Amino acid sequence: MKKRVTLTFPKHAVQMPIAYRLAKDFNVAANIIRAQVAPNQVGKVVVELLGDIDEIEAATEWLESKDIDVSSASREITINEESCVHCGLCTGVCPTQALTLQPETFKLQFTRSRCVVCEQCIPTCPVDAISTNL
Repeated sequence: MKKRVTLTFPKHAVQMPIAYRLAKDFNVAANIIRAQVAPNQVGKVVVELLGDIDEIEAATEWLESKDIDVSSASREITINEESCVHCGLCTGVCPTQALTLQPETFKLQFTRSRCVVCEQCIPTCPVDAISTNL
């Protein structure tokens, strides 16, 4: 099973080796999608957890016991087709090539399965056609 979650770390838990503990203690792989972590500050990490559903639930309970807030990361990138002018600027900043221009038509193509919701495309769009939804 795959589950994408946002982990919010209190200042005292930022130094914990979370990915290691999840793998070793719960047999859950943690694919880090996005991270904002600094010493002595609240940290946020978006991770995709991979493993058995029971192991993921046990890992989530353990994280919460360590004062780490676990919330479902259900945000997705949305593109307003009416506003998009297919300029391609967003394709230059997309690290996973979820945004590409079709070679024949030069129309923007969005491959949602490749998107990691890094949000780098949002400020790049000159007509504000890209946003996130909850």
